[in-house]
Order: sequence, then structure tokens, then C-alpha cells
Amino acid sequence: MHVVTVHISIVIPGATSLKDKRMVLRSIIDRVRVRFNVAIAEVGSQDIYDRAELGLATVGERPSQANGLADGVLRFIEDTLEQKGVAEVIDAVFTEY
Repeated sequence: MHVVTVHISIVIPGATSLKDKRMVLRSIIDRVRVRFNVAIAEVGSQDIYDRAELGLATVGERPSQANGLADGVLRFIEDTLEQKGVAEVIDAVFTEY
């Protein structure tokens, strides 16, 4: 069994309150959970309204499988945020176990 975690940093320039931030995050977290069935949650910068940190974890039988799934989720998040024009991924750190 292989586990991959991803720490994703996001900037939300249009957010003027924590409510604005939560609307953006709730939408993306719900979409990721339904589409990919992975663990994802807000893990940092919770009191800063224009920044967000998400943690993501995937499990696979082979390293390439777990990495591929994590990479696919990251691309989905980037594409979704770009299409909506509400936020941008500024950093993503992958860790394998």
C-alpha cells in the first residue's frame, strides 16, 4: 500500500470575508470528494480570508497509482478554480509514504 499526501496553498483574491472564502472552499472540497473519493480538508490559514491550505490524501496499490490519482485531483482543482476565476493554486507539495 502506498500513500500520497498533497499540501495545496491557494490564494483567493476576491474574498473579502471568511464567508466568501468558505463558499469557494466548500464548493471545491465537495466536488473533489464526489468525483475522486479521496480525503480532503482545510488544514491551515483558517482565519485568513484570502488564503487557504488544503490537505489531500490518496492510497494506491502501487506508487504510480497513488501519485497519478493525487496529480489528477490537483489538476482538477486548478482547472476548476481557473474556470470559475475565483482563486489560484500557488503551491502544492507532494509527500509519499
